Amino acid sequence: MNLANLLTERHIVPDMHSAEHWPAIVELVDHLTHEGFLPLTDRRSILGALHLREQQSSTGIGNGVAIPHAFSPSLNRVLTVFGRSLRGIDFEAIDGAPVRFVVLFVVPENQYHIHLRTLAAIAKMITNGEILRQLTRATGASEILEILQAKPARA
Repeated sequence: MNLANLLTERHIVPDMHSAEHWPAIVELVDHLTHEGFLPLTDRRSILGALHLREQQSSTGIGNGVAIPHAFSPSLNRVLTVFGRSLRGIDFEAIDGAPVRFVVLFVVPENQYHIHLRTLAAIAKMITNGEILRQLTRATGASEILEILQAKPARA
């Protein structure tokens, strides 16, 4: 699975405004709602599921990346949004570094295998320093999507 398969330009926030952990998650969920990918009626339950997951431990996994994620009984497909912060977000990451890239996804409750494949795709991305450098320099959503779709050499 390629992370880009779960995204379109409308699933990308190239310049997040939030500077802190929870407001960043709310910003991305609100983006999904605003773009019509998440019904307003499901917003509260999705935020609740994400909040429960974040209470276990921060999903700021280091290397400037966070992957807030949860399961939902109301979804029938994976819902994903990619956010980039040019300033960095205090995400309480395990390495203490600011987060620049947030990949938030919610998986239908009965599709645990998709959850694992999505996590693996994100892990592949964040271990590639060249991809992270390119994402930092990208000028907008279309360029971010192109970078995620490409398969650059490992650096």
